[in-house]
Amino acid sequence: MADVGEVLMSVLSTIRVPRPGDSVHKEECVFSFSSPDSEGGLYVCMSSFLGFGAQFVERQYRRSGQRAFLHIKRTRRPQKQEDNGSGSGDPPKKKPTRLAIGIEGGFDVSQQDQYDQEVKVVILPERLEVTSEDLESMPDVVRERVSLSMAGIIAADSASLNLQVQQWDGEVRHESKHSAQLLQLDLGFKIPPSGWRCECCDLQENLWLNLTDGKVLCGRRYFDGTGGNNHALLHFQQTGYPLAVKLGTITPDGADVYSYEEDEMVLDCKLPEHLSHWGIDMMTMEKTERTMTELEIAVNQRMGEWEVIQEAGSTLRPLSGPGLTGMVNLGNSCYLNSVMQVLFTVPDFQNKYVSKIEKILNDAPSDPTQDFKTQVAKLGYGLLSGEYSKPALDPVEDPSVAPEPKGDQVGIAPRMFKALIGRGHPEFSTNRQQDAQEFLLHFINMVERNCRSGENPTDAFRFLLEERIVCQQSQRVKYTQRVDYILQLPVPMEHATNTEELQQCEGGAQGSGVRAVVPFSACLASLAQTETLEEFWSSALQAKSTASKTTRFASFPDHLVIQIKKFTFGLDWVPKKLDVSIDVPDLLDLGSLRGAGLQPGEEELPDLAPPPLVTPDVEVKAPSLDESTVSQLCEMGFPLEACRKAVYYTGNTGIDSAMNWVMTHMDDPDFSAPLVLPGSSSAPGGTPTSQTTPTESISEEHLATIISMGFSRDQATRALRATSNVLERAVDWIFSHLDDLDSMDVSEGGRSGADSVSEREPPQGPRVRDGVGKYELFAFISHMGSSTMCGHYVCHIKKDDQWVIFNDQKVCASEKPPKDLGYLYFYRRVAE
Repeated sequence: MADVGEVLMSVLSTIRVPRPGDSVHKEECVFSFSSPDSEGGLYVCMSSFLGFGAQFVERQYRRSGQRAFLHIKRTRRPQKQEDNGSGSGDPPKKKPTRLAIGIEGGFDVSQQDQYDQEVKVVILPERLEVTSEDLESMPDVVRERVSLSMAGIIAADSASLNLQVQQWDGEVRHESKHSAQLLQLDLGFKIPPSGWRCECCDLQENLWLNLTDGKVLCGRRYFDGTGGNNHALLHFQQTGYPLAVKLGTITPDGADVYSYEEDEMVLDCKLPEHLSHWGIDMMTMEKTERTMTELEIAVNQRMGEWEVIQEAGSTLRPLSGPGLTGMVNLGNSCYLNSVMQVLFTVPDFQNKYVSKIEKILNDAPSDPTQDFKTQVAKLGYGLLSGEYSKPALDPVEDPSVAPEPKGDQVGIAPRMFKALIGRGHPEFSTNRQQDAQEFLLHFINMVERNCRSGENPTDAFRFLLEERIVCQQSQRVKYTQRVDYILQLPVPMEHATNTEELQQCEGGAQGSGVRAVVPFSACLASLAQTETLEEFWSSALQAKSTASKTTRFASFPDHLVIQIKKFTFGLDWVPKKLDVSIDVPDLLDLGSLRGAGLQPGEEELPDLAPPPLVTPDVEVKAPSLDESTVSQLCEMGFPLEACRKAVYYTGNTGIDSAMNWVMTHMDDPDFSAPLVLPGSSSAPGGTPTSQTTPTESISEEHLATIISMGFSRDQATRALRATSNVLERAVDWIFSHLDDLDSMDVSEGGRSGADSVSEREPPQGPRVRDGVGKYELFAFISHMGSSTMCGHYVCHIKKDDQWVIFNDQKVCASEKPPKDLGYLYFYRRVAE
């Protein structure tokens, strides 16, 4: 052991003990999805605390020179299938009794008791191995330092666990504002202790007692048609009586109380008094129905068994191999899993990240966990390589018995990817359920930011929409184009083909839920129809007029994403999901929707701005902006002035609309120019803008600084003019316009090298691909649940003429792909 001791002494200065705040990546390789459970285990660098799989640890040694690694190998314990659900003498695993994570009674995320773990120090390149027992015979200074480091790494919470598991309690309820002064009518009758039925449809379960008038009515209908017939909700909408208690949940300890006005489960401080009014004694009642919490827990536990979209009732054949890898649900991360499965079916993403993975990994920075390209390439390779597409096995106690496949795959757990993508985002950094469409746009935005120069895979989705506006009085026209990535189609419920059946159901007919059937052609027609614009300011008339607007395609992308706008708001502004079936076609021809641009004989509206809405003697004040939204956009890497304009021009309506504005205008030449109010000749704060003072003096010192970064004098001049001669903003501006630098040939006089402004070529628009508008469906993402904030996502992808369902870790051949119930549809161009 003397040689090993000497080697350890030589590397002792590089061995660190984890301190509070250090991220210890001991659950996942930074370059792959190898883990302590993998065949080769995981090697944790004892200096940086980054984890590396067996195939990458030598690479890390050659790159960094770090020699000491802690090798962690974990083996799952054999378990006997006993009545108590436990094996090996362990106590039975408790079922969750509380809709929570990380607290007593909630879902248990700890797996430590299910594994045996072997730990040893490995010194490269000799691959010398040192166990805890070997350290006992070594010098004190070596033994103490190495033992402390080993113990610190093992005891530290893994970085992935800290990000994945946050204490969350879904049962916290507040006191209803109606409970103290609730109106209760004296109608001269009492509610019997049992034998209840809905007064409208005779249902005998999921019944709610309205505490104001004593009506016993059924609850809401669930997304699959089960549950109730919405009679309790309809009664509230008709009467306004807010509180109802679920019959069958009343015990001496309380009951489920729902406030329809507050739209959530609540506490009723006077529940015994309110029940007594209707002849119900809480102290004698027994629970006969599952509480809403128990129902929600049951839903979370049986998420893989939801019907309809998940093809329940069909015997699905598990699939595995390249491109057929499942993804672990990290806690409401099914939206991310579904989107990324589909994106890595697109050749542009495969070519950008997977085909070039070796170069990406070789060029990775010292901390690959924070590198966008590395983590995206790692995810793409994990999904497409087939290395992790293996069935999960149930360990058995008898080693002579072969373990049985469980049906699910081992799959990959995208912890580092999720942490990086969501960092700094108020929603995607949490464990809450999210909208798959919003995540898709968020990811596209991140790819755009990281591909400003070079190959950009989101080009496959980018397209132009043409808007044609006709002034009805002057008959002059205006054509504009805007960039988009997703075609959003409204759902015209008035065109449902089963209207009579829907009306009968709403009238109280008993039976399973009836789903509206709306033709896809009606959705497409809603997009194409002419829209009337009232109060349109006509530059030809110099006055307000009425105009008509039509929307057409100015280009057709290689891959078209269609969103069915199922999520909407009711008349009371309560979000709801439309339960609708749409006959989305496998083949789609949009050629008739291509815009033609300005036609012969059409006369354009003059390019004049409307007059300012201020009088000359009124000072133009700085706009009132939602600073939180501005900050969120800035944290995503956009220039400050662009963020301010996005919030201003969307009327402080929130991050989503502001982000849409940014995505639409990010290629504008004045994207980062200061915000200028109508009627104002200066930017906020009185700083003259480049528009008003095109020949203002440019700081030579600022010019020299930008030129030293490798830019030309003309490019530096343009950047400083666009940002009012502010160096920091100019640097930000020039890096956000790298794609346009070739056209930035600007001299100090404010003109290009040409003799006049009229001789300059128009600036290039956003990069878009174009071709025929014929498409075939190759994937769709479906959502189950009542809103985007709850429920579950799965995706179906067509691979080699076979539809495949990807339901987190379940990957199976699809028998009946529910194409009529999708939320996001993905089409690829069909060659002529």
